[in-house]
Amino acid sequence: MKFEGAIEFSVTERSSERVISEMPIGPGIRNPYGIVQAGAMLWLADVTASILVMGPETPTEGMKGFPLAISLNANFISNQTEGLLRAVASYVKRGNTLSVVRTTVYGAEDKVIADVTTSHVLSK
Repeated sequence: MKFEGAIEFSVTERSSERVISEMPIGPGIRNPYGIVQAGAMLWLADVTASILVMGPETPTEGMKGFPLAISLNANFISNQTEGLLRAVASYVKRGNTLSVVRTTVYGAEDKVIADVTTSHVLSK
């Protein structure tokens, strides 16, 4: 069996305290049962949190100081088969060495789909 697809997302809001991104549900993020694969939800949460910790920087390949996730805790609460997922990331702790971010992933009608907490350190 072969499956393939692509992940697409957009940052819709970015400030020093919060980042919001959206990911349309398409073939590239659905599992064989037709619902969003947990890894795709975790990817969206992690990337959204990383953008928050990065601050005003624009990510580039090989950049110094990229916020590496060193710990991920995810609770998958629900799921859906179509539409859009929205991730909202905000700080639990903002630090010079370690930052902790809570990202909530919402589905249709603002239903909570996942609750993800990540810890990040800056790469050297």
